[in-house]
Amino acid sequence: MDFAMDARTEELRARLLAFMDEHVYPAEPVAEDQRAKLASPWDVPPVVEELKAEARRQGLWNLFLPDEEYGAGLTNLQYAPLAEITGRSPHLAPTALNCAAPDTGNMEVLTAFGSDEQKKRWLEPLLAGEIRSAFAMTEPEVASADATNIETRIERDGDEYVITGRKWYISGAMHPDCRIFIVMGKTDPDGADIRRQQSMVLVPRDTPGVEVRRAMRVYGYEDHSHGGHAEVVFDGARVPVGNLVGEEGGGFAIAQARLGPGRIHHCMRLIGMAERAIELMCRRAVSRTAFGKPLAAQGQVQASIADARVAVEQLRLLVLKTAWLMDTVGNRGAHTEIQAIKIATPRTVVDILDRAVQLHGAGGVSQDFPLADLWAAARTLRIADGPDEVHQRSLARRELKRYA
Repeated sequence: MDFAMDARTEELRARLLAFMDEHVYPAEPVAEDQRAKLASPWDVPPVVEELKAEARRQGLWNLFLPDEEYGAGLTNLQYAPLAEITGRSPHLAPTALNCAAPDTGNMEVLTAFGSDEQKKRWLEPLLAGEIRSAFAMTEPEVASADATNIETRIERDGDEYVITGRKWYISGAMHPDCRIFIVMGKTDPDGADIRRQQSMVLVPRDTPGVEVRRAMRVYGYEDHSHGGHAEVVFDGARVPVGNLVGEEGGGFAIAQARLGPGRIHHCMRLIGMAERAIELMCRRAVSRTAFGKPLAAQGQVQASIADARVAVEQLRLLVLKTAWLMDTVGNRGAHTEIQAIKIATPRTVVDILDRAVQLHGAGGVSQDFPLADLWAAARTLRIADGPDEVHQRSLARRELKRYA
């Protein structure tokens, strides 16, 4: 395994680092100030559109998509160090580069499974950053970590599908530019194969019977970067049968195909979040004095910083190995490693952020530093895209099978 960056990755990395320094970091306080003056908490600060225009002008656009017809054509291994950089400003940088969830996963679904008409109507404007989207799978009434539990019904009625169900924590649904939902539900609830009962359909947000009922907070935050999270009710919403994604019964397989890249992208960005936390820890340690000497001279502070550095280096190697495997043997061949990084990365980064919060004292939980917000985002990723326990269960079964 050779994780050395090739010439193209090095060149993109240099350009992206400059973009972050010159545009993204200075835009962080501007975005906060502009957001406070907007009529709605979901309106987009003007500086975000300015960042998008500049990123596109510089060719830092759709870097996540390996399909050269639609995206940058980068491998997972090439994209990993770039995604890590964007993770240092997770609420601005991914959006600026059109590399933000849930749009990334939805674009991957449409690229791989969408019809020509679906690509024309929805994929192209998503790729251009003209609209946003949402992925509606999680439900409040069932344990959605097991996708076979999903109760939303997608029933065929002539040339239409009728969608009935209740979803929540639907990322992107509060964004004013959200135009389309990819909805997962059951087309064959009594089918013998529980993994063939589900299908996915495209449901425009303005479809009669679609109600975005309320915003769902994350540890008290609105999470504007993902376009918010919402409770959404589908009450007999009707769409043409041509809005089916792939085939009937293919929803579970599509979800798995979608979540694999999504999980590693989250982990790549989490490493960037951890790197920013370490930077903030070090700056705090050398600038503050307690009990007669700088915090940087306190043994406990030194230990926290050292442990954080060791942990980040371990995580990065595991993420790079996973990216390399996904490129060489495919997502199925990298299944164990994908689960391993999904377990290890959010958990470890939460710990690093917690140490950083502690080092900052009251400032660590305040709005004057990004740490509390980053902590909430990282902690949420121990649940999103499958909670730790689901991945632990699957990974353990795979290990035990060798000894059965």
